[in-house]
Amino acid sequence: MTVYESDLPGVGKKHEIDLPDGSQLVVVTHNEGRREVFLRSSADSDSEKLFELTDSLARQVGTILEGAYFQPVKSQNLETLLGGDTLLEWVEVEAGSPAVGRTLAESDLRAETGASVIAIERGEEVIPSPGPDRTIRAGDTLVVVGTRANCDAFEARVTAE
Repeated sequence: MTVYESDLPGVGKKHEIDLPDGSQLVVVTHNEGRREVFLRSSADSDSEKLFELTDSLARQVGTILEGAYFQPVKSQNLETLLGGDTLLEWVEVEAGSPAVGRTLAESDLRAETGASVIAIERGEEVIPSPGPDRTIRAGDTLVVVGTRANCDAFEARVTAE
């Protein structure tokens, strides 16, 4: 998927997103926060306005689309770009992982990778801000924050051998 970004002086920003069928989704973000969403069926066609959202509604819809409220398909690794090069990533701990049965402190994951565990999803339970004495279990999903390099190093350390 390719995303093109361009400035619209006096208006805001435009993002054009190539879709698999050859069409483009065009999102215009106005300086005051309003978003307009268009569909361009082909490169040489005009865009058709689909809808417009206020800033707060666009943010709420965005978090729903991102999966913050519901993840319909369990994926091994999910990530969210927070800004700059900082990611929020979900890493599933498999049964053969070297981290299983160790506490966060014993695993030394933060010191060795630079990524921090900010929550643990354990079935329906979410453990926010887990302390260093929290034991990692098989099936846990660790919510991690760090740079791409930090998160990649973290995932490599947690992956089953």
